[in-house]
Amino acid sequence: MTEREGASAPAPAYEPKVLAKKFRIPVEDAVKIIDEYGSDRKAIDKAARRIAA
Repeated sequence: MTEREGASAPAPAYEPKVLAKKFRIPVEDAVKIIDEYGSDRKAIDKAARRIAA
């Protein structure tokens, strides 16, 4: 067996429109956040929550 059971693939990168809609922030801010944090979803969500607050 070549795959490990329970292993997950890396999460796909956020789309700026999806992030903006999820946290109700401007798309421009979402783009900046994604550029800064790359594919780290936890860090992206945390940054977006700070802006949304």
